[in-house]
Amino acid sequence: MSEAMREELSVTITDYVATVEIHRPPNNFFDLELIRQIADIYAKLDQDSNCRAIVLCSEGKHFCAGADFSARDSWGQEQLDAQAGSIYREAARIFQAEKPVIAAIQGAAVGGGLGLACSADHRVTCADARFAANFSRLGFHQGFGLSVTLPRLVGPSHASLLLLTGRRISGTEAHAIGLVDELVPHSEVRQSAFALASEIAMSAPLAVHAIRRTLREGLAQAVVAATEHELAEQSRLRASADFQEGIQAMAQRRPPNFKGC
Repeated sequence: MSEAMREELSVTITDYVATVEIHRPPNNFFDLELIRQIADIYAKLDQDSNCRAIVLCSEGKHFCAGADFSARDSWGQEQLDAQAGSIYREAARIFQAEKPVIAAIQGAAVGGGLGLACSADHRVTCADARFAANFSRLGFHQGFGLSVTLPRLVGPSHASLLLLTGRRISGTEAHAIGLVDELVPHSEVRQSAFALASEIAMSAPLAVHAIRRTLREGLAQAVVAATEHELAEQSRLRASADFQEGIQAMAQRRPPNFKGC
């Protein structure tokens, strides 16, 4: 597969590096279909000897501002649970990819968008990027396997701070705590991500595969297990008054007034 194009996702391969680009600007919200397409493309690239590393990037202002649940107002609890479950189970497939992935992050990586960024092996960003695991500010539980990936990247203490406060941090702060690997000027994010992927692609493919498999041993299985727990907690909290308040506060751009019920 040297080149493929889908309506909202494109793939090109240059010098053994595949660029997988999301085309849902400006916010690049994801839904079940997009996550499934990413997982499918990763699986196909695993079988393509012309690909040795992958750059995951997005068109527009933001890398990914999270999940698109724009239709949730017309959904019942069972449909919401089923949709979230399908999304996160497809997301778990992303962690089964065998080729190294470099995420090029501009703008926001928020909520599930942060989860998508954390699925990559490495991340490149800029100072004005924004990262947030804002679930607690919505009265909600984290998803996308962040219960596993975030502590793995930044350590338990930093992960706890990000999840319990829902605070937003800059690219500079993300780099300082190890959430991202390279901090570059905004205009060089994608170029630098490609350069890092190219550097990996210069190494022996069989060795890269073996090393990566060792380093990520058990990660995909841990994400699957965590995702099931995350889904159960999300379903429970979705029925709370605090969750409704969190969603309304976000829509109205005001601080939430949680009651603990």
